[in-house]
Amino acid sequence: MTTTDNAVEQSAIDHSAAATSPTAADSGASASASFRSTSQYSGAGAVSDTARVDTLARALLGAVHQVISEHEVTYPEFQAAKKWLMDVGDGGEWPLFLDVFVEHAVEEVAARTQTGTKGTILGPYYLPEQVQLTSPATLPARPDEKGTPLLFRGQVTDTDGSPVPHAVLDIWQADEKGYYSGFAPDIPSGNLRGVVTTDDQGRFEIATIQPAPYQVPTDGPTGALISAAGWHPWRPAHLHLLVSAEGHRTVTTQLYFAGGEYLDSDVAEATKPELILDPTDAGNGTREVTYDFVLERN
Repeated sequence: MTTTDNAVEQSAIDHSAAATSPTAADSGASASASFRSTSQYSGAGAVSDTARVDTLARALLGAVHQVISEHEVTYPEFQAAKKWLMDVGDGGEWPLFLDVFVEHAVEEVAARTQTGTKGTILGPYYLPEQVQLTSPATLPARPDEKGTPLLFRGQVTDTDGSPVPHAVLDIWQADEKGYYSGFAPDIPSGNLRGVVTTDDQGRFEIATIQPAPYQVPTDGPTGALISAAGWHPWRPAHLHLLVSAEGHRTVTTQLYFAGGEYLDSDVAEATKPELILDPTDAGNGTREVTYDFVLERN
């Protein structure tokens, strides 16, 4: 885990006045509700044979035992850890904690056998069943939505370079202050979220705003761990995407921005060089960028 250095600490201080995190209780409850209601993340397809469960459970417990032994964990530390685990559950923060600190390792294992566009973590802020849009599209936004306009375009193809017609881009993002609709108060439902269908050549064009970095909620048990360990709680600005098409593997990914803060110290360790955008100034206050997606066949 990357620890806080002076530059990151100062940057976090600079951001705090402009992007105070929503409460951990609100974010945790929303993330838990979303996880439970989304069938594709219900555990369907997980291997459940006794031998596999035995192997994984023994390995996990063995790793815990090794940490206790090597670092000579005391009873007070053990009891504090037990209370913290209970607090995470009581606050509904398990999806938040696991998506931020563990999911990247699971994604790296999955990526070993995947081709096409690089994937990364889903994260805790996905909400299904958003408004359906056809390219060219504009993401739903408040009439006075703040932020730099961003025109995001590209094409979805097969690994052989053939266009994938009518592919679907499920896209969501934080706003100019680092807030997500559905996880922060006073933001309309569905704000800066949409499900965009490409044209018959797999091309898309989406008008939105450039998101801001955001911090993991720090007033709950996840934040307590971050603070106690001296880590910073920030994620770099990014667009979230699920890119899908019939007969192809769905790509779960995030696209970041060149020169953005926290690219090299993402608390979720989810950034990848292949996923960094470098928008240019279109000359009218709008930034524009092209990024193409490649889907492998099932």
